[in-house]
Amino acid sequence: MPPLSIQLLCSLLTCVSLGTLSQSHILQKRAVTNPGPAGWTSLGCYTDQAPRTLSAGFTNSVPGGAAAMTVVKCTTICKANRFQYAGLEYAQECCTLSILRSDLISKAYLVTGCGNTLSAPGAPAASGCDKPCKGNATEYCGGSNRRQLIPLLPAKPFAAHYLTVEDFKRLPNVLDNHIPEINVYYAGVVATTSAASQSSTSATSRSSVIDAPPSSITKTSSSTSNNANGRILSNTQASSTTQTQEKCIAACQAAGYTVAGMEFANECYCGNALINGPTVAPEGQCDKTCSGNAAQQCGGASRMTIFATGDLNIFAVPAAQKTNLPGKWEYQGCITEGVGRRIWKYQTILTNTNSATECLSRCSQFGYMAGGMEYGTECFCGDVVDIENAQATVRPETECKTTCPGDPRYYCGGGSRLTWYAWSLDDPLYKWTYASGNNAGRYRFYVPGVVVPLLTTLGVNGKVTFVEKQGTGPPNSTGAFELDPSLAGDFSKAWRTMRGLKTDVFCSAGMTLPDKVGRQINVGGWSGTSTFGIRLYWPDGSPGTPSVNDWQENAAELKLQKGRWYPSGMIMSNGSMLIVGGQDGSNGAPVPSLEILPQVGGVVDLDWLRRTDPYNLYPFIFVLPGGGIFAGYFNEARILDPATFATVRTLPAIPGNVNNPNAGRTYPLEGAAMMFPQYAPYTDPVTMLICGGSTNGASLVTDNCVTIQPENPSSNWTIERMPSQRVMPCMAPLPDGTFLIANGATRGVAGFGLATDPNLNAVLYDPSKPLNQRMTIMANTTIARMYHSEAITLQDGTVLISGSDPQSDAYPQEYRVEVFEPPYVLSGLPRPAYTITNKDWAYGQQISITITAGTSANMRASLIGAVSSTHGNSMGQRTMFPAFSCAGNTCTVTAPPNNRVCPPGWFQLFILDGPTPSMSTWVRIGGDPAQLGNWPPSKTFSKPGL
Repeated sequence: MPPLSIQLLCSLLTCVSLGTLSQSHILQKRAVTNPGPAGWTSLGCYTDQAPRTLSAGFTNSVPGGAAAMTVVKCTTICKANRFQYAGLEYAQECCTLSILRSDLISKAYLVTGCGNTLSAPGAPAASGCDKPCKGNATEYCGGSNRRQLIPLLPAKPFAAHYLTVEDFKRLPNVLDNHIPEINVYYAGVVATTSAASQSSTSATSRSSVIDAPPSSITKTSSSTSNNANGRILSNTQASSTTQTQEKCIAACQAAGYTVAGMEFANECYCGNALINGPTVAPEGQCDKTCSGNAAQQCGGASRMTIFATGDLNIFAVPAAQKTNLPGKWEYQGCITEGVGRRIWKYQTILTNTNSATECLSRCSQFGYMAGGMEYGTECFCGDVVDIENAQATVRPETECKTTCPGDPRYYCGGGSRLTWYAWSLDDPLYKWTYASGNNAGRYRFYVPGVVVPLLTTLGVNGKVTFVEKQGTGPPNSTGAFELDPSLAGDFSKAWRTMRGLKTDVFCSAGMTLPDKVGRQINVGGWSGTSTFGIRLYWPDGSPGTPSVNDWQENAAELKLQKGRWYPSGMIMSNGSMLIVGGQDGSNGAPVPSLEILPQVGGVVDLDWLRRTDPYNLYPFIFVLPGGGIFAGYFNEARILDPATFATVRTLPAIPGNVNNPNAGRTYPLEGAAMMFPQYAPYTDPVTMLICGGSTNGASLVTDNCVTIQPENPSSNWTIERMPSQRVMPCMAPLPDGTFLIANGATRGVAGFGLATDPNLNAVLYDPSKPLNQRMTIMANTTIARMYHSEAITLQDGTVLISGSDPQSDAYPQEYRVEVFEPPYVLSGLPRPAYTITNKDWAYGQQISITITAGTSANMRASLIGAVSSTHGNSMGQRTMFPAFSCAGNTCTVTAPPNNRVCPPGWFQLFILDGPTPSMSTWVRIGGDPAQLGNWPPSKTFSKPGL
């Protein structure tokens, strides 16, 4: 059969010639002086005449060039360039040879290393390979028109040509299956230019290929890189003056892609499919050699050499996705970005996965009812109103033509253009209530202040203690004051100066003890001795009656085992005090441990606090009804065993922002936490609520609340969108079971001078309403309440709002004290009233009260734990609705059943007539099981006894 010439595709090797062959041309061997370096075997001497058996493509690549040629150098350079055969000629020339075999059609051909046609190789020669190598005279390097053939063994190719189906059909069947075991793979031809008639968006795939070098990457075709519809691969890698096929393929694999393409000799592109309707280009147009390897092709002018691993998907010209959208999303069109600003602030870069489905699912998960994609990879979430506010304009769909990397059938916006969608208003993601008039509540100036408090506590004497960090107030400030709310209208009598603090309470923790007088404790502080501080106050007096007791502190006799700045405190179910976390003074090393007061043993190391430092300060800790301890910190939460403090269950990660799962919830990324009300008979799983927070770095403030039932093994966090962003919020429990969310900022993080744009709006959160319908937008204040602000519930059901010490020129230290009056205070309805004799309750005990005002038929009772408020942390918060029944004006309240539902402590008892609460009375529940009344064992401190 005469020689046959066919055109090859742009290939992993140089373009070559094939011709009619026989087995003997390949398999016959003849011994030579060098039988072959390690891994190579000599095939003997072959003639070389037109057309040439091999091309002298690598002579100049050999170290030292032709004058230094040896068998080792030639075979080494051939192997380095992923060829299987090497040939030497004229004592100084090095060329390549490759065997091809197709398992599909059982043909194999000897392919020369260079050239554009297939031609017959030379025949074995009995002699003539007699020229000593220029670089080693003891071995031969071919002769005149004679070439030694040395295959690399085992015979598995480093590279292969890829031919079309028609090429294979035209080749003669001249070999049987006795040739060495090497592989050739056919992968078809991939379209390279736009096909106007192609309308299907379904994926097509080429034949599966295996063992194609490198790393199972298979040569598939030559393709157009930029057609009328855009690039056919979505990701652009950096151009390189040393570009090779292997280098581009490795870069794409490292970036997580399955398809690689080379263009213009030095350009590299990646993707997971060919997109934008590629079509076949003429074979000769893929004519650029790689800038880093002249023996390889790297595409051409707007032509791309394609490699893939696995099945290659090919997509037609995309369009905007208008159907099969997730949830209630509806396509809206193409719009510009805002004038001088982005439309939506929440941006997520989804390099490989962005699509309408992926992006919009994220948006709706976090409560956003508008979203869009831009530049292909960018996902934005927000609200429809943001479009008008940003002065964005509608544009033709043709301007949103960048393909989605996560679904190449569709477009994801364009340059400064967004393909955007809106959630159907027929079934909104959330329903906020916009209250007005008295239903919105009211901020009211309460009393001029004398202190900028760090921490506030409502005492069992009905008065509020304020403690400040040193240096906040005047130089002669004692750092402690007490406010009598009953005298708020008379500034001269409302405030009492307290004494006794000897160390700095800056960023300390506070609690009310379950002893019989409800002493207050303050622990930790700013630096040095202060961080070990333990301070006690015995509340005395009553509303309208002066108090005389002061704080007591003696670091020489009573101190923490570890110094702690920014710790949290909690009364445990056994009545002891749990102190958790902190740092070793001002911006010092973490103190990732806990300890118990009165002291029992040493500190307990907590690896999860060490790992999440410094974003876990003032962690949220609560006793759970099942007996465990809930701990929420940074963006994590867990349940601890109350005896060993080992982790009983690690809860799912706390969701952050739609664009940043690592948004935090504790200082300095500060949010606020509450436990949902518990209702008799206390059989329902308890729910934890965390609202607000921020992110590190960009400090994009969080605009959601999250809830979870931690003792439900299958529970996960549920996200509820808030009406506005809020970092450093304060939350206060109200007698009706709702929570007031107030204070904070909309930009930044907690700390001095680290936040801006105060959030002046109050929000009422009602756990009894359906999910995503629980928030009511309430009244606004005119006073910025940012870092070091507080909120506590007073005995009349109003919320005392105090503090703000951002140490910023824009936001001065705030002495003024306000109250927020909820709607039930403004309704005009009369308050119920009652009398009670027994104020010290045992678990499960039935307590009689007498109703003196109101209609007992509509009444219920609530209990709110004694709270110390600082840094968004309401230490001691707990709300319960105990069993309540009435016979005429005599009603019975049944105390909670045990110390897990209700840890021992002091609670405000409210009686509600419909929505309106009575004035509260302080009651103690559960006694003093830890015998704190006799603690501490020091004469410095007054002790009430048991």
